[in-house]
Amino acid sequence: MRKLKNSELNRKSIDEFKTAEKTPFIIVLDNVRSLNNIGSVFRTSDALLVEAIYLCGITATPPHRDLHKTALGAEDSVAWKYFEKTEDAVADLKSKGFDVYSIEQAENSVSLPDFQIDSAKKYAFVFGNEVKGVQQTIVDASESCIEIPQFGTKHSFNISVSCGIVLWDLFSKLRY
Repeated sequence: MRKLKNSELNRKSIDEFKTAEKTPFIIVLDNVRSLNNIGSVFRTSDALLVEAIYLCGITATPPHRDLHKTALGAEDSVAWKYFEKTEDAVADLKSKGFDVYSIEQAENSVSLPDFQIDSAKKYAFVFGNEVKGVQQTIVDASESCIEIPQFGTKHSFNISVSCGIVLWDLFSKLRY
């Protein structure tokens, strides 16, 4: 077995990415403070052809050196939009026909393995602050919450890890 060279990976150019058919998901970052987390979400979103990222509240926006360090240029390929208030981002998404789900531990949440994707719908997934999670007002405005099953003592993932787990699971349900 031989590792592939970068030149063999058939990567899209930024122009090809921008015109490619997108996965009908928008990621909403609700007051995410770590530039490394934000950059990682951009990179994961690029890998899975996510439609856009909505950056809200204290979430930093490109261009930023520390965000770029983790995004590795994905901030140039993935569309993004900034909202001062996450509530405004959610209202914008709902007005455009998106179903909004918070990724959060909550009463009556849906376990990620049980969540079913409807290919006829457009989805937005809200990921929250590293300490406080998704704001309660945003949870209240969501269709429901999706929870990643966890079995250890911490019962939390880093936000960029959560995004990777959720996006891969939902992408694979939609595409495979």
